[in-house]
Amino acid sequence: MAVLPILTAPDPRLKQKAAAVAAVDDQVRRLMADMLETMYDAPGIGLAAPQIGVGKRVIVLDIGKSEEDRYPIEMANPEIVWASDDDNSYEEGCLSVPEHYAQVVRPRAVRVRYLDRQNEIREMEADGLLATVLQHEMDHLDGVLFIDHISSIRRNMILRKLLKSKKEAVPVR
Repeated sequence: MAVLPILTAPDPRLKQKAAAVAAVDDQVRRLMADMLETMYDAPGIGLAAPQIGVGKRVIVLDIGKSEEDRYPIEMANPEIVWASDDDNSYEEGCLSVPEHYAQVVRPRAVRVRYLDRQNEIREMEADGLLATVLQHEMDHLDGVLFIDHISSIRRNMILRKLLKSKKEAVPVR
């Protein structure tokens, strides 16, 4: 397993739509394992393949509060097959939008169909924080960041700050 670099906005690769996985094979399982290690190292509670520069429809998440509570979830080709009419609002953050947070409204509960590590089709129902994290990570697969759900003024301010910090991090030759 390997800890991989995480792309940060406004990297254009974060805005691209990811391609479906033909099957969960050893290569995809290795990607999932590397993504989990990267997510735990960051630390975060979710990670999508586009965030590490891989244009595949693969996400991993774990909302456990501690190492003892870990319950990693790995999904390929996740799709929402049902969403509740009730909404929840959570303050979201993102490893690709470091140190910025905003309230985002999403459906309170969802049912997701996906391929698991064994290439089996599964369905999972989730509500609350788990539903929010699933939807957040699935957005990445379509090139959508959580800041795309907030006002354009606030989004542009965040993107300007991220661009400025990237420029300041580049050494001058």
